[in-house]
Formats: sequence, structure tokens, C-alpha cells
Amino acid sequence: MNGKAGGYSAGPLVLALVYDGLCTFEFAITSEIFGLARPEMGPDWYRFRSVAIEPGPMLAQGGLRFECENGLDLLDDASLIVVPGWKGAQVPVPEDLVERLRAAHDRGARLASICSGAFVLAATGLLDGQRAATHWRYAELLAARHPAIKVDAQVLYCEANSVYTSAGSAAGIDLMLHIILQDFGVEAANSVARRLVMPPHRAGGQAQFIPRPVSPSPAGKLSGLLEAIRAEPQRDWTIRDMAKRVAMSERTFIRRFTETTGLPPGEWVIAMRIEAAKALLEGSGLMIEDVAQEAGFGSVEVMRHHFRKGLGLSPREYRETFAAGRP
Repeated sequence: MNGKAGGYSAGPLVLALVYDGLCTFEFAITSEIFGLARPEMGPDWYRFRSVAIEPGPMLAQGGLRFECENGLDLLDDASLIVVPGWKGAQVPVPEDLVERLRAAHDRGARLASICSGAFVLAATGLLDGQRAATHWRYAELLAARHPAIKVDAQVLYCEANSVYTSAGSAAGIDLMLHIILQDFGVEAANSVARRLVMPPHRAGGQAQFIPRPVSPSPAGKLSGLLEAIRAEPQRDWTIRDMAKRVAMSERTFIRRFTETTGLPPGEWVIAMRIEAAKALLEGSGLMIEDVAQEAGFGSVEVMRHHFRKGLGLSPREYRETFAAGRP
């Protein structure tokens, strides 16, 4: 794996960092987008190389053994440096790599990360005071470890001060198409997207992929109520009725419910209605209006408002995205 592709080009030099334990998918999409020969783009298209941050031979996910002939000195010539994932959220970033990335950024190079690669860029301090993205599973840990960063677990990618971060693995494609759009315009981004057989821009953010909220602590006395709400989201679940059902005062109920689920009762009910609507949109042929009724929203307008707020896309867009392959 030497990364030498697209040698005809005289354009911006894109480097992908490789390391022992390499995230194979994240590296592959970086190489596919920036390293694949695209003569139709002309002589100024990207040049691509892979750069080893440690001596080889190394292993990639899936048991692939590889070597890379380029070392960190190549970072001095980079226009864009991509961190395709990282060894693990708990694995320290080597100080020499941190210093090299800072120096490259000071010289004008752009830095980008995919998924857990955000931990590498966070270690440089260049994201402090800035908004950044990572996979929703890592968002809390990234925010806790780097409190100066404004971690956004909802978006697919962020850009701040020539530093780009993206969410879960496939969101790296969204980010790289965005970079192509910036560098070469809409037509180039659309052309690459077509070859990838994907839209040049996906609606919504990663909220649409996060599983339903679960209780962070044992539900205990509330477990029956929680299951009842899940089973009948269309019911009018008022604070008064819910508190009465579990024989608590309203004030005590609100406190206990929030401690148990992590959300106030009203917000949790809405979250369950969104989950019910998602299931119906994915697996039934019901009209949007009927889905709104069955899920407890009462109207399409109300359901659309909560989908936009919670998922970043409309019910119709959600169905088109997730029910496309449904028989």
C-alpha cells in the first residue's frame, strides 16, 4: 500500500495517515475519492499519497498486512491531511505527530478527520473553541476529554479554521465531497458523487442514525409506564396521568423520570413517538397523515416539526432514505 495513484495530476497534494490498526474503510474511501485516477477532471486534480506515522509492516482492520514508503516528512508539502479514523478513542496520539500536524496547519495545510480521527485533531489544540464532529458514540468522550471543543453529535461534518471533522465512517464521504465542492465547484462534486452512486449532499445529520433513547439507570417503578408509552405512543400522556399511574406526586415523578431516562417526561414521550413514526415509515405503506396519527403526533405539521428538530429531515425524507429497499 504505497498510495501512489493519480500520478498524472499536478493538483493539491492530499495525504492520508496510516498506522498500525488502520481503519480500513475510512482509509479506502479517502483513497477512492482523492486517489482514483479521474482524467476527466484535468491536470489540476488531486495528487494522493499515504503516509506512515510509524515503522512498518503494519496491520489494517480485517487482517491486511501493509507497508508504506512515505513518512511524516511528506507532511511538509501537503495541501490536505486526512486522519482516517484512529486506533481507539483511548489511545494517546504521539507527540511527534501532534507537532507535525500543527506545523503543517501553520504552513496553510488543511486537516480533516473521519470518525474517531477527531481525537487526533483534538490533540493538536486546533479545535479548541471550535465546533467539531465525531461519531455519536464518541461524542461524550471527546467532549469530556477536550472540554474546550464544542462537540456536535448531530451533524455529519464541521469546518472551522481550515480543520474539518466528520461523524461516523460514511460521513467521511460527505465531508470529502464538500471539500471537492470548495476546491473544484459543484459540477466536480456532483461528478464524483455520481461515480460513487450516492447523492452529493445527504439531508439531515447523524441524529437520524442514533438508536432510541434507553434508560441509563434501572427503571424500577417506572418500567411499566415506559413500556406502556412505547406500546401506545398515540395516547394523551399528560404529566398528571403519568404521575398518577405510578402513584407519585407530579414533582417527584418529573424528578424520578428524568433521573431514570435522561429526559423530562414530555421530551421522552416525543422521542418515543418519533421512534414509532420511524418504524411505520420504514416498514408500512401507511400514508404520512396516518403515520402522524398512529404515532401520536395528531397532525403531519406537528410530526414534521419534531422530525426536523430531532432528526434534521422531514418524515418524507426519512422514508425515502430508509424505506427505499422495502418490498
